[in-house]
Amino acid sequence: MKIERISGDRIRIFLTFDDLLERGIQKEDMWREPPKLHELFLEMMEQAYNELGFEASGRPLAVEVYAMPAQGMVVIVTRGKQGSVDDGLRDEDELDDDIYDMEVTMELSDIIMYAFRDFEDVISISTGLMSAGITEGGQLYSYNDKWIMVLEPSQIDSARHNAAIALLAEYGEATSVTYAMLEEYGKVIMAEDAVKTVCDHFNF
Repeated sequence: MKIERISGDRIRIFLTFDDLLERGIQKEDMWREPPKLHELFLEMMEQAYNELGFEASGRPLAVEVYAMPAQGMVVIVTRGKQGSVDDGLRDEDELDDDIYDMEVTMELSDIIMYAFRDFEDVISISTGLMSAGITEGGQLYSYNDKWIMVLEPSQIDSARHNAAIALLAEYGEATSVTYAMLEEYGKVIMAEDAVKTVCDHFNF
């Protein structure tokens, strides 16, 4: 589990599938097992407090959950203003059941995104994908000093999907950036056919 602060009242939490499996959560549980997710959220908030001093109890929270089948789960928590004095005087037993006032929105995205530290890795992954028969599609972005390759599932034959993910994971790392954030804050390097374009221009 990776937790990072976006701003004073906003944090981003990224969980890989290994993180989720360690907690007994399968891909499909992200949508249909609220009790498991509630326990996970309590754990995330405790870790956020321990690592970042992010105090969430007693405040309204906006929680955005992005489930990305190829990478894991990204949770963005935005903290509202401090609750009233009366809220702070409730019994601890009562707070245990209703410690967080949350407004949750969930979004499922099939888009595959992996980040690479060096452009050499982008060349290597593009070459590997071409060799694996994935010759079309792909976008390349620059974001926070990393290169991010974006692939649409429709651009990958289902028989090659697992091989593509294995290649991407070999050279890069699953990114905690959502596609919406990438579109807003990232810089488009190659808007289409990035895999083929990289191979054509940098494979000598």
